[in-house]
Amino acid sequence: MLKALDRFRSKSKLIEKVDPNNLPNHVGIIMDGNGRWAKKRGLPRSAGHRAGAQNLKTITEFANNMGIACLTAYAFSTENWKRPKAEVDSLMELLLEYLHDKDELAGKNVAVRIIGDRSALSDEINHEIDEVEAYTKDRDGMVLYLAINYGGRQEIVRAVNQLCQQVQEGTLLPNQITEGLVSDYLYTNDMPEADLIIRPSGELRLSNFLLWQSAYSEFWFSDINWPDFTTKDFTQAILDYQQRNRRFGA
Repeated sequence: MLKALDRFRSKSKLIEKVDPNNLPNHVGIIMDGNGRWAKKRGLPRSAGHRAGAQNLKTITEFANNMGIACLTAYAFSTENWKRPKAEVDSLMELLLEYLHDKDELAGKNVAVRIIGDRSALSDEINHEIDEVEAYTKDRDGMVLYLAINYGGRQEIVRAVNQLCQQVQEGTLLPNQITEGLVSDYLYTNDMPEADLIIRPSGELRLSNFLLWQSAYSEFWFSDINWPDFTTKDFTQAILDYQQRNRRFGA
C-alpha cells in the first residue's frame, strides 16, 4: 500500500502531505449532485448518473492505491424508489451495466460487495450481484461496498427483527443483546465502523446512510457535485480528517 501511495506522491504535491499511518480504515461516500450536474449542462438526469458512476470508478481506484481499506458508496437508497419511474428505470439499467463490467468497475484488485435489501431488485440485477461478488471475492485490495436499496433505519429494524425472533424462539435472552450483537446483525457486520463520511453537492445531512456505523464518524462536506469530485478533493478530505482530534467521547 505504501508503495502505491509513493507513486501518487510523485504526481501530486497535495498527496505528499498525506500521512500513510493515519488513514481512515472505512470511508463512506454519499454520491450526491448527479442531477444538478446534468441540469447545469442542459443534460438529462440519466447523464449525470452515468457521469457519477464513472467517477466512482476513478475515486475507488485512487482510494485503493492510497491504502484505504474499505469504501462504502451510497448508490441507491430505499427512498430513491419515490423518484419518477423513468429515472428509476434508468438507474437500474446503469446499475446492471456497472455490475456487468467486473474487471473495470472498481479496479483490478478491489473486492466488491453489496449491502441493502436485495428483495426489491430484479432477478437480473441479483444475478449480476452474485456474479460480481464471487468474481472479486479473492481480491486482496480494498473492499468496495455498494449500498443498493439501502436505508440505515431499515437496516436497524431488520437487525432488531432478527434478534426478536431469537428471543421468541428462546435462543436469546433480552439482557444478552449488546451493541456488539446488534452490529453483528447489520449488513455491515464484516466491516469497521465508518471513520470518515464524505458528502459533496452542498447538502449537510446523512440521508439515512450508515446511521449506526457513523456514531463517531468524521464528516466532510463540500459544494462540489459528485461527477466533478476529483482525486484532489478526495485527498483534501483525507488531509482534513487527519487534522481532526478523535476522542470518541473520552
